[in-house]
Amino acid sequence: MKAQDSAIRPVAIAPQHDGPATGTALAALGVASFSLSFPATAWSLTGFGPWSSAGLRGVLAGVLAGLYLMASDAPLPKRRDWPGLLVVSAGCVVGFPLLTTLALRTSSTAHSAVVIGLLPLATAVVSALRTGRRPSRAFWAAAVAGAVAVLVFTLLQSHGRPTLADLFLFVGLLVCAFGYAEGGRLSREIPGARVIAWGVVAALPVMALTAGYGLAVEPVHPGPKALIGLAYIAVVSQLGGFVPWYRGMAAIGVPRASQLQLAQPLLTLVWSVLLLGEDLPVAAPVTAGVVLVCIAVTQRSRG
Repeated sequence: MKAQDSAIRPVAIAPQHDGPATGTALAALGVASFSLSFPATAWSLTGFGPWSSAGLRGVLAGVLAGLYLMASDAPLPKRRDWPGLLVVSAGCVVGFPLLTTLALRTSSTAHSAVVIGLLPLATAVVSALRTGRRPSRAFWAAAVAGAVAVLVFTLLQSHGRPTLADLFLFVGLLVCAFGYAEGGRLSREIPGARVIAWGVVAALPVMALTAGYGLAVEPVHPGPKALIGLAYIAVVSQLGGFVPWYRGMAAIGVPRASQLQLAQPLLTLVWSVLLLGEDLPVAAPVTAGVVLVCIAVTQRSRG
């Protein structure tokens, strides 16, 4: 009987451990998924207000996350994991989506994408402070160089005068950096899909209130483009894209994975031209070259 009992006893699902190459590929897939977030948000704003868009994004993602957790019979997180999950929820589910959506009311997708290019450095700093790990000097030099390139690009585009939208974006990237760092840390113990799913579910009450407020005070004219954009930011940007992203971070480390995001603004620039018809900034190719060099250095450096 004991042998039979042990044979039918449920087995806990351990987080997957991937090699460096697989981890890098997964993190890159997450970056590619996130690179469409701003254009999709801009599409959603053609039919919804910023509060409605951000709130509905969180509500739809929360429903899907809840269904996934029930279908996978996921156990409740341990008490020690909840503080980190709440940081993921506050940074990646509430703060960043709402602040960037508010910024996109007045800022172009291309400009916003480049400002958010400072996110990798912010994530690396938060991770180093949180975990006590210290990447190499070469890593930090390349990360700072990439951030400086992005910052110079931003100031050139705004004629040296940061706007209110820039303030929203800077605060958004800071809170998101904490969410990324905590999510990457938790994904070493909990499967990444469950990390973001619990974070999204935890934010569901706040996002439901946000959606209710937005729908009550903002005009709503949902056309096909707005609905497609809303569906993308809810299903991919808020949930699905985090699955390979957190798994990749767990495999290769938060600082190194975060530097792959230096490519995200450049990808978003391409999407802004192809999908939104925005003009590509003249300095973009130069920034692209600097950023790609920085990515290569950070990926080869040893922490």
